[in-house]
Amino acid sequence: MKDALAIHRWLLAHQVHHEIVRLPRPMTCAEELPETISAAPERCLMVTVLEVTTWVGREVVIGVTSPVSSPPGPGAVGGLLGARQVRPASAHVVNATTDYACGLVCPLLLPESLPMFIDDRLLADNEPLFTATGERHTALSMRSLDLLAVLPGKMVDLRGSRRRGPRAAVARRH
Repeated sequence: MKDALAIHRWLLAHQVHHEIVRLPRPMTCAEELPETISAAPERCLMVTVLEVTTWVGREVVIGVTSPVSSPPGPGAVGGLLGARQVRPASAHVVNATTDYACGLVCPLLLPESLPMFIDDRLLADNEPLFTATGERHTALSMRSLDLLAVLPGKMVDLRGSRRRGPRAAVARRH
């Protein structure tokens, strides 16, 4: 499993300023980060791993990096990808796919084979963002612009906006 030391070494190798923060108490998932470190939920990130079923029946595992304040809805992800079904991945799938502990996935050092999407609601400024490190007792703190520069994935709109215009029911032909 990947941990804070692996992340620290990778960031040092890429000359990215960061801080590994020792938490006052252990956390079980990234959603606990805001209250654990007394930070705003929009300044804390989480990685959600989802299993997606395409319309041709193919199963794909994807990751979505988003603020803890607005986790990605399966409907928004399904609409974005044009998928038939989107569901949270099991703990076993998360652990095997990301090499991080389920619930504590860091958005860095993920396999290149894992398609990643980044919620465009992430704040791009000079203030710090916080994310899990795969360990219960540490978090990663980085300037937002630095983190966004090294995050893998495609920036997407996950607000789940619907198409504009009237909706009409159409009867099936018999």
